[in-house]
Amino acid sequence: MSSAPDKINVLWFLPTHGDSRYLGTSLGGRHVDLGYLKQVAQAADTLGYYGVLIPTGRSCEDSWVVASALAPLTERLRYLIAVRPGLLSPTFAARMTATLDRLSNGRLLINVVTGGDPIENKGDGIHVSHEGRYEVTEEFLHIYKALLRGETVNHKGKHFDIEDGKVLFPSYQNPHPPLYFGGSSGVGQQVAARTIDKYLTWGEPPEDVAKKIAEVKALADAEGREVSFGIRLHVIVRETSEAAWKAADELIQYLDDETIASAQKVFERMDSVGQSRMSKLHGGRRDKLEVSPNLWAGVGLVRGGAGTALVGNPDEVKARIEEYRELGIDTFIMSGYPHLEEAYRFGELVLPNLPLAHPIRQADTAVNTGPFGETIAGDHRPRLKAVR
Repeated sequence: MSSAPDKINVLWFLPTHGDSRYLGTSLGGRHVDLGYLKQVAQAADTLGYYGVLIPTGRSCEDSWVVASALAPLTERLRYLIAVRPGLLSPTFAARMTATLDRLSNGRLLINVVTGGDPIENKGDGIHVSHEGRYEVTEEFLHIYKALLRGETVNHKGKHFDIEDGKVLFPSYQNPHPPLYFGGSSGVGQQVAARTIDKYLTWGEPPEDVAKKIAEVKALADAEGREVSFGIRLHVIVRETSEAAWKAADELIQYLDDETIASAQKVFERMDSVGQSRMSKLHGGRRDKLEVSPNLWAGVGLVRGGAGTALVGNPDEVKARIEEYRELGIDTFIMSGYPHLEEAYRFGELVLPNLPLAHPIRQADTAVNTGPFGETIAGDHRPRLKAVR
């Protein structure tokens, strides 16, 4: 088992595929335009999140374009965006990476995504098996990383034929931005152990996460490499446990059985081992959704990918985060509905009490920089009182 990190990084999420107050319905849906994404990104930046994950796929706005639009509007926020082996040539992807990393002054993080929906893959012109995609990914990363290290690449392999490949202008981060990667299958774990910096898992119960960490760590040790670990989770935090669980119930209150069944049918066609593990946590049933203490699988009834949420009061949510940290997790990628409000709830109730590796901005001594709430009767500041 990996030793527990002393400090952690916490990221938020940009909902480029939609946002709402309720799952599985258009009721409470929001316009996710540049203005709204700017609000979420600037909130995350102000609250002190390390960065934001931008999802990828045909259901989302393009992550590279979104990050390029938002990077100048934020100060310290990092952007975790997808490189898709098989969709881009490694040389073109390396140039994009180096450019955005320089223009953002080193605020780029790379999420290596192989793709888990065969139907979507075919729509993008990818007609490769599950294991074949990981084969493409490893060959891609061999070239991509060499280019970003400043090497001239001549490579003739099964999937790529590169002559005199080079990146003339290096990335800001040396040798390249950190590489994040998720893959729950055996071949995915092997590729992770040989190539990437941070292995990501979706929010499974702690005992399952511990097993996965041990497997990847053993594979990395055999390669003489070190890999760090991150987890992707939703969160529903309120000042009381009762209020948090009520909010979880309200999130799916308009979700009908037909919508759940149609979503699960889509998930069944996927060849992603991680998606299969998410779906098995609830089995498409809404009556047994707390799959581990404070770990709720309701999101996964209709949402692909990360389908579990930490639900509880601030102390409970912090305790569950500490539990994962003790397993070896040093990076937490969180989200919640709606993403703007939940960024504030988690950012104010939990984030300042975590052992963060990244600093949270402290207010200076100027007037009205708070946080202290609204001035009482226009005359004096409110006294600090316990929230629970």
